[in-house]
Amino acid sequence: MVDPKVLLKDILKYEDEIIKIRRYIHENPELSYKEFNTAKLVAKKLRELGIKVKEGVGGTGVVGILEGDKKGKVVALRADMDALPIQEKTDFEFRSKVSGVMHACGHDTHVAMLLGAAMLLTEHKNELEGTIKFLFQPAEEHGGKGGAKPMIEDGVMENPKVDYVFGLHISGDHPSGTFALRQGALMAAPDAFKIRVIGKGGHGSQPDKTVDPIFISAHIIMGLHGITSRMIDQTQPFVISVCSIHSGSKDNIIPDEAIMEGTIRTLDEDIRATAKSHVRKIVEGICKTYGASSEIDFMEDAYPVTINDPEVTEKVFRLLKRIPGTEVKECNPILGGEDFSRFLQRAPGTFYFLGTLNPKKGCIYPNHSSQFSVDEDVLKYGSVSLALLALEFCQR
Repeated sequence: MVDPKVLLKDILKYEDEIIKIRRYIHENPELSYKEFNTAKLVAKKLRELGIKVKEGVGGTGVVGILEGDKKGKVVALRADMDALPIQEKTDFEFRSKVSGVMHACGHDTHVAMLLGAAMLLTEHKNELEGTIKFLFQPAEEHGGKGGAKPMIEDGVMENPKVDYVFGLHISGDHPSGTFALRQGALMAAPDAFKIRVIGKGGHGSQPDKTVDPIFISAHIIMGLHGITSRMIDQTQPFVISVCSIHSGSKDNIIPDEAIMEGTIRTLDEDIRATAKSHVRKIVEGICKTYGASSEIDFMEDAYPVTINDPEVTEKVFRLLKRIPGTEVKECNPILGGEDFSRFLQRAPGTFYFLGTLNPKKGCIYPNHSSQFSVDEDVLKYGSVSLALLALEFCQR
């Protein structure tokens, strides 16, 4: 069994480089499907370590393959590379140089920590029984097609076939140095929807001669929120939110149509299908009642529920608890979505969080905030955790 104390001691010699890589990527963020410079940096660093590299996987993805001196299992480790369309509002020297683009979800740290794990694993190659695949994924923030699916279609989970897959995400919700995970459903399926209510416009003083799409939309919104309280098992986590509504142009004109957009979040595939069915019935029923017609579209290729394999995750719990200087806890599921779910459909594995919440260092803002910041002291723990899981799960 690999000694985490040794890994933690060894990572210290790479810590400055890991932080340097993270800061460079943070300064130069790239949006989904445009991670060209990040991918180039990753490929360069992997080759310097003597790791086999394949570029352009699933678009801008990069795959590194490290073969141990002995035969064993195949373990995949994943890091996402894309940033968000957010204007950064921090005062760090390494803040984003790209207007309107920011690494506000920690993907810069994910890349840096996985490269740090690659440094450790090449140093401990003689202890590696099996093969490691380093998956640097584009477009996790896309929310629909994402980057995992194209990478899978390009064969990253085959040749050799992946036996286990692991992913790590930095989190502003948990204290610095805390690993948080759970067995089973961890993150939701995020289904976006768009509803178009088609009525008949006219003068605001004569609503009886119109089919008012705004009035109808108000009823639809109330009806949709009834799904949560009256149509879904109250013991199951579930959210439906109408987050956007656009209609009309003037105070005395009833418009012809209204468009609403929103999201459904579920942790159960059956409830997911049921909720979509309820949305269609409510919208169509209310529109028919008031003489309007409707169009309802759900985002294609929305991410599945992120489900951690119970047995694998139980072992991950035990292994993470052996890393000095960290804490491990079971967390509640969250209703955010995650593209890593697609990898978990292809191989058993675990997705887990590493906390970066540290009020003393000003790390108090949540992921996706324009002021999100990271306690860089935790990056070494992330690298050690990934390397430890790879070494342990590769063993026959």
